[in-house]
Amino acid sequence: MTPILLDSRSLANELKNNLKARIIGLQKTKNITPGLAVIRIGDDLASKSYVASKCRQCQEVGINSKEYYFPSITSMESILKLIYQLNTTYIVHGILLQLPLPMHLDAFKLIQAIDPLKDVDGLHPQNLGTLSLGQPTVIPCTPKGCLALLKSHKENIKGLHVVIVGRSILVGRPLAMLLLKEDCSVTVLHSKSQNVPAITKTADILIAAVGQPKFIQKEWVQPGAIVLDVGINHIQGRDGQIKIVGDVDFENVSQVASAITPVPGGIGPMTVVSLLENTVEAAVKQISLK
Repeated sequence: MTPILLDSRSLANELKNNLKARIIGLQKTKNITPGLAVIRIGDDLASKSYVASKCRQCQEVGINSKEYYFPSITSMESILKLIYQLNTTYIVHGILLQLPLPMHLDAFKLIQAIDPLKDVDGLHPQNLGTLSLGQPTVIPCTPKGCLALLKSHKENIKGLHVVIVGRSILVGRPLAMLLLKEDCSVTVLHSKSQNVPAITKTADILIAAVGQPKFIQKEWVQPGAIVLDVGINHIQGRDGQIKIVGDVDFENVSQVASAITPVPGGIGPMTVVSLLENTVEAAVKQISLK
């Protein structure tokens, strides 16, 4: 079987072009330019790269972005002070706390301090709670990107069995709630689950978000399944070079899947464009409340 490669870069570019037009319209009719503040703490190289990419793509579509960098030894109080300031800054419509954080910082408390209207990552308890009720809210970026890419390939997913491997607050849990709203039957697996290969093989749609390189094997996948790989893992190749691989054994799983995402180029571009969309939507909502 030759699978369809779900490379999202063309879809992400299309969505960014739509955002450009929408932002121009906001500038002309409301005299507003969406603004995003990104808080980065510490010197994690992956986080530094991700933030640089997010800010660059903000500039491409017309969003004003600013990175606020703190050394890894920074206290909770200093970061909370900035968040409270940004909550009341009218030109900032979105606040993003880049994860992961240094161990001494409480991510939950920092996210909880962000104004839910400016929570463009969709991780504030209020927004996640609203999502769990199936009501309109800010959708976390990676789950939102997964659903958009999935539906660009298969519009009607009602009644399909989706198996998500991973239950993180960033991906697995909100994605399960999002897919339940789409009338899918959803199973979430995690590190304590039993009979994982047998369960994944029942999936019409298999989503890997476990953070382990090449974890999903060919024998675990139902022939004809759609496979979305959310994982981003850095491993050393035989030539000594560091390369990026997903949570799926792409080379072998692609022999049985009907459609599969590559890593990189699959979910990653959709995560970033979802952040841009959330920022614009946050700006529109805040304008309407004035």
